[in-house]
Amino acid sequence: MRNTTRYAVLPVLTAASLLAVTGCSGASPSAAGKGGDAEPVAATAAAGVSPQLAVAAAPAGAPAPSAVAQPGKGTGPKAAKSSLKVASFDQRSGRAVISEATKASKKPKGVAPQPSKSPASSSSSSSSSPSSGEQTNVAVGDVIASAPAPGAPHGVLAKVTQVLGKTEQGTEVNTSPATLDALLGDSEAKGKVPVDPSAVTVDPLVQGVKVSWAKPGGVHVGPQGAKVPLGTLRLDVGASIPTPKDSPVQAEASARGFVQLAPEVDFSYDGKGFGSGRGPGTASLALSGDWASAWELKGQAAATTADKPLRVPLAKLHADPVIQVGPVPVVVNLDLTCYLQVDAEGKLSVDVKQDLKGDFKVGGAYTWGKGWTPVSKADMTASPVRATATASGKVKAALGAEASVGLYGAVGVSANLSPYLRAEGEGSATAATDGSASASGKWAAYGGVDLTGALQAQLKIFGTPLFEKRLPLDILHREWKLAGGEGAVSVPPKKR
Repeated sequence: MRNTTRYAVLPVLTAASLLAVTGCSGASPSAAGKGGDAEPVAATAAAGVSPQLAVAAAPAGAPAPSAVAQPGKGTGPKAAKSSLKVASFDQRSGRAVISEATKASKKPKGVAPQPSKSPASSSSSSSSSPSSGEQTNVAVGDVIASAPAPGAPHGVLAKVTQVLGKTEQGTEVNTSPATLDALLGDSEAKGKVPVDPSAVTVDPLVQGVKVSWAKPGGVHVGPQGAKVPLGTLRLDVGASIPTPKDSPVQAEASARGFVQLAPEVDFSYDGKGFGSGRGPGTASLALSGDWASAWELKGQAAATTADKPLRVPLAKLHADPVIQVGPVPVVVNLDLTCYLQVDAEGKLSVDVKQDLKGDFKVGGAYTWGKGWTPVSKADMTASPVRATATASGKVKAALGAEASVGLYGAVGVSANLSPYLRAEGEGSATAATDGSASASGKWAAYGGVDLTGALQAQLKIFGTPLFEKRLPLDILHREWKLAGGEGAVSVPPKKR
């Protein structure tokens, strides 16, 4: 029976989680005139040096401001904060309604904009209706970046292609997809922003999944919340492993333990020195963070075929954190599925336990002239483990996470982080990392981690050239022997 309980908390990113790099912007007065204030210019900035933009979490307690860039601007960041907001957006047609942030919408959220009865010329810089005295400063060629809005749960990054006219909500426009270089210009930005665990929505897929998290200010949720490090999300699970339908034998096994994550978004952009229309010189997007898990597998896992391991999804996690890159709200889309996967052969009964701690990073890095290259790193350390194997056979069990990272709803990076336990034996064996062991027959126990994934073509959202096919991440595979032996032996613990 699927547990459909959802844990959702308001997505508030605290100031304590910010990575603040002193920010400045070369926005022109005309851009600021669109209803917002331009980012301040550092008084000591040297001539010819590209501005360094702050990379931080969006301001807490209020919606992230929109950013608007005008066509034909010079060097530096091309966008400025704006009071304009996306009142509604139709993802299929690209049609949107743009209004002033101070104007209350008269339509319910989620209602797609309808065509205006009296469309304005596409060359008009603004449009007004006889029934409304409001003038909305939106023009053809403007590029708008917005946090999640009605009809656009993953944010909006679009270029205005036609001004259609007025509606009750504001000015109706047609748009086409845009890229970040149209907003960031030749500025520089680099930083990491932790994902607030309270902003993550968790959907348990099996019974027994419990969610805990902690954040600054003494705020914590869940049975383990008081024990969880700040900024960390923890999933505790206890699940039985079903027998596959096509398995020749019936068996019983169970897994119990937890997965603990402290994810961070790693973002960088450098648009200087490569001329207009060429995109940035360098760029990168990655998901990184700390990982910890402690779990055990007991019982006899039913035999599976080599190409069809048994996978049990445990929970789905989703978040749309907004990071502020100078004046630009960049919406990051994170999806993770935690799972248990078991691959067994023979009739091996096991009792294995392992604690893992470490960190990981998956993503892509771009350099002009060389293109995109994958980034995949994982450094895991195992704590003392005990493994018991009875009878003959093999078993491999992984407690891992599949992740995808994107911007404004376009997936850019997919990854599979899979720490595992593996045991094989002929007879019975017991061993621990302190060196003690006893055995009858051959036996061995291993720990390891696999990291796989790919870069998607949607990374063109940075303004970089489109690559023709998915680029696989460098496959990362590490394995370490936990214990093993042969014959009837008894080995005492090693002296330290």
